[in-house]
Amino acid sequence: MFLIKCIIFILIFSLSTYIGILISKQYSNRVSELNEFKIALNILKTKIRYTNEPLYNIFKEISISLKGNVANLFKNICKNMQNNLASTAWENAIESEPLSIKKDDRQALKTMGKMLGRTDLDGQIGEIELTESFLETQIVDAQNEKAKNEKLYKTLGMVTGVGIIIILL
Repeated sequence: MFLIKCIIFILIFSLSTYIGILISKQYSNRVSELNEFKIALNILKTKIRYTNEPLYNIFKEISISLKGNVANLFKNICKNMQNNLASTAWENAIESEPLSIKKDDRQALKTMGKMLGRTDLDGQIGEIELTESFLETQIVDAQNEKAKNEKLYKTLGMVTGVGIIIILL
């Protein structure tokens, strides 16, 4: 009986710690995804400015050069571009892709996407640069949130597990 209780307590503690780690991981993921978007927008801006490639080819190249959820997003944009305009494919992909970014981040990216393929070269580059500057401030905010909350949730997960174990004793 004592062995079963110990196993249950270890499972409770492990599970609550794991949940805390999962929650804290969202803060790290947001920072990395925002940095990936910044890289992607820089590649997009450079390709639009200096090459004459179609957006489909640029998005495909970005999806290959990036990793994680942002790369998957650009793969989805490429798939959606076969049936839709670039702006519609962009908006659908931003809306449907499971990203760790906040609602404000998504909205800024969706707003930028509305200009893709619909305005002249300078209009598209201007909108990308505006979104890049917004992302820079969001990255700083995300890093501050990460520093503040990541350790908090890890510790909270462990303390919750210990609390549940004490209550069950």
